[in-house]
Amino acid sequence: QVQLVESGGGSVQAGGSLRLSCKASGYISSNYCMGWFRQAPGKEREGVATIYIGSGRTVYADSGRFTISQDKATNTLYLEMNYLRPEDTAMYYCAAHLSPFDFCSGSHSDYNYWGQGTQVTVSS
Repeated sequence: QVQLVESGGGSVQAGGSLRLSCKASGYISSNYCMGWFRQAPGKEREGVATIYIGSGRTVYADSGRFTISQDKATNTLYLEMNYLRPEDTAMYYCAAHLSPFDFCSGSHSDYNYWGQGTQVTVSS
C-alpha cells in the first residue's frame, strides 16, 4: 500500500513561484510512475508532469515553467513552479502507479494511488 501526502501549496501573485512536495510512504520501487496532476473547479483533472522513478525520465504537459524532481533517499517528489499564472490556480495532486515501462502518461486514469491534494491559488 502506498500513501501520498502533498504539501507546499498556497497563495501567490502572478509571476511568483511555489515548490510542492509529495512524501510517499509504503513501498515505492524503481518501476513506479509518479506524477503531478491538477484540477480547477469545473474542469477535468489534468496531468502536469510525470517521472519514472527508476530512470528519472520525465514527461511534461507544458515544459518550461514547471520542473518535476525526486529525492529517492526520502521518497519525496517535488514540483517546482515558476512564473505562475492565474490559470494555474487549482488543487494539485500527487499520484503513483506501478509500471513496467519508463514512459509515464499524464492520464489520470492510469494512476491508482492519490494524495489528498494541496491548493495553489495565483492572483493577478
